[in-house]
Amino acid sequence: MLEEIIIAGFGGQGVMSMGQLLAYAGMLEGKGVSWLPSYGPEQRGGTANCAVVISDEPVGSPLVTMPSTAIVLNNPSFDKFEPKVRPGGLLIINSSLVVRNSDRKDLKIIELTATDVANDLGNARVANMILLGAFLEQTKIVTEDSVIESLKKVLSEDKHHLLDINKQALKKGASLVKVAIS
Repeated sequence: MLEEIIIAGFGGQGVMSMGQLLAYAGMLEGKGVSWLPSYGPEQRGGTANCAVVISDEPVGSPLVTMPSTAIVLNNPSFDKFEPKVRPGGLLIINSSLVVRNSDRKDLKIIELTATDVANDLGNARVANMILLGAFLEQTKIVTEDSVIESLKKVLSEDKHHLLDINKQALKKGASLVKVAIS
């Protein structure tokens, strides 16, 4: 089992946190992992993406050129990474912010209005966790419990009051995928 994931969006959308959560969860489960962040020149609001590799074997390289999954949170990320997803791969789109559609017939595509759903939950900043929940439900690459345990490491102590809303968002993303595929 090898999953090569690109997560991309604007800085401040939780792109790096999503990658860290997956990497920590993979480590908790004894898997080989790598996490490689990439930032645009701007501090906040610029482009940001990370590559995560999770494998049953040691990871030879953190570089991901043709991801098995791309999770895109904005239009520039869609434009850059949708063509790079390998045939048979998975594309998860925050359709609240991405207004383009993929014409690719060789991908599994999941579109979620993650920002809108996050607003309904009461915190727009958990849109990333909705998408992550959808990814976990679709791939089963790591368990939701491992991600929740990792959340305690990724969120600083003063942000632990946000653990519950993040858990809710993960579960909501998973439930939205279950409904979409049933």
